[in-house]
Amino acid sequence: MTDKTIKTTVGDVAHSLLKGGLGTIPIIGSLATEIFTLIVTPPLEKRRAEWMNEIAEKLKELEENKTIDFKELQINEQFIDVVLQATTLALRTSEKEKIKAFQSAVLNTASGESPDRTISQIFLNQLDSFTIWHIKVLKFIDSPRLWFQNANMTPPNCMGDNISSVIKEAFPELKNQDELLDLIWNDLYIASFHRTSGIKIMMPGDEVLSEWTTPFGKQFIKFITNDRT
Repeated sequence: MTDKTIKTTVGDVAHSLLKGGLGTIPIIGSLATEIFTLIVTPPLEKRRAEWMNEIAEKLKELEENKTIDFKELQINEQFIDVVLQATTLALRTSEKEKIKAFQSAVLNTASGESPDRTISQIFLNQLDSFTIWHIKVLKFIDSPRLWFQNANMTPPNCMGDNISSVIKEAFPELKNQDELLDLIWNDLYIASFHRTSGIKIMMPGDEVLSEWTTPFGKQFIKFITNDRT
């Protein structure tokens, strides 16, 4: 299978889904459709081209390294499902970090390093509903000490502190965003990605620097993370 074939096949499916979705909106007439086509189609086409080019290039690298086989992927229903779902969702955002996360999901599925079909679908939908801050906070609480180390930062003195304060030390942009941080924390809790409902509960010693993600949360992080993206 050539690069051109890969880009065309998945790209055409995504285009059909988008076009079909617009055509099913009630009441809107042909003039409105033409206006949407004039305004929305160019950036959508650009997003689609960038998405497909990057995915095709990375899949080609995996194939050249004997990590995947294109013929096997053609009959891998879970991979096709993930490609179609990730493509549709990725086209709905301009945030590079989320696009990379969707790419990682595709590549991990191609390499056979993904959860089963049901969990993969749940994770993709969850990623679609999350903001970049959800992802950043989740990755931080997965291993706060390691996060500070990788960021070349000295962990704060957390004796008797709470998780909210530590997150704000890592991300100063959230210092005056208590409502936003509470919402993000609650969303991650509802998704079962951590088990700590009280983000402002004072904790003894340096317990706040412990790992807070659940095995399910760690599985999600692994699914949306890939060194190639």
